[in-house]
Amino acid sequence: MSVVSRVARNPIAYGILAVVVLVTIFSSFSIVPETRQAVIVRFGQPDRIVNRYEPGVAFGSGSAGLMAHIPFAEQVVWIDRRIQNVEMERQQVLSTDQLRLQVDAFARYRIVDPLQMYISARTEERVSEALRPILASSLRNELGRRPFAALLSPERGQVMDNIQESLNLAARQYGAEIVDVRIKRADLPEGQPLESAYVRMSSARRQEALTIRAQGAKQAQIIRAEADAEAARTYAEAFGADPNFYDFYRAMISYRSTFGVTGGDSDQGEAAIVMSPDNEYLRQFRGQR
Repeated sequence: MSVVSRVARNPIAYGILAVVVLVTIFSSFSIVPETRQAVIVRFGQPDRIVNRYEPGVAFGSGSAGLMAHIPFAEQVVWIDRRIQNVEMERQQVLSTDQLRLQVDAFARYRIVDPLQMYISARTEERVSEALRPILASSLRNELGRRPFAALLSPERGQVMDNIQESLNLAARQYGAEIVDVRIKRADLPEGQPLESAYVRMSSARRQEALTIRAQGAKQAQIIRAEADAEAARTYAEAFGADPNFYDFYRAMISYRSTFGVTGGDSDQGEAAIVMSPDNEYLRQFRGQR
């Protein structure tokens, strides 16, 4: 009996057999994309990892592509190689200056050990759920040791580094690595606390401005006094070197003040003074004798 005759006599049985063969063939191969890691689980136990993330290795250099595995006996668990986000619910934090802050933050992480992640959490959603309360706790602990002004200064970068380091210690048990931690918003509660904070900040800035002005005025007085002393010393040295010139210079200043002579474009002063030609005050007009 030929194959055609057998198929004709039992078409359903051979159809089912063909379907089973096709399903078996398709179940034996999977396509691993560049953006995913594959954990092959054989009878419930992790067996191997395909296209594992390696630090410093660019995308496209891994083992992505067609992958063969034993159908029905091996299961493929997909884990993302890309950076994932975990959003923290808004938390209320009490700073050292007794300000209650409403803080929104998020962390970014990547699965670097898919085997550890599968053993400890099974899925990426569970990793995010486990990291979320740890992020909130680390944030409260770190910000609770600092004043509100620290979030508005370069010190904020150190705060973020400390939170990231603390969160990274917890993330390692889930096969994850924290890439970055950021605070989206850190606001004071609406109402009286916010207004009181504004008043305190404004008062502090005014006090700081007064202090700076006072220090500037003090420095100006010191510089002016030093300059006057230096000028007096220079004049004394110059006039001491030639007493006759000093006498002449002082007389010229006196004449200018007495007779109202001014320079530049200003109006000329007027003076009417009657003196004897032999008056000692006018000796500089007579020249040296």
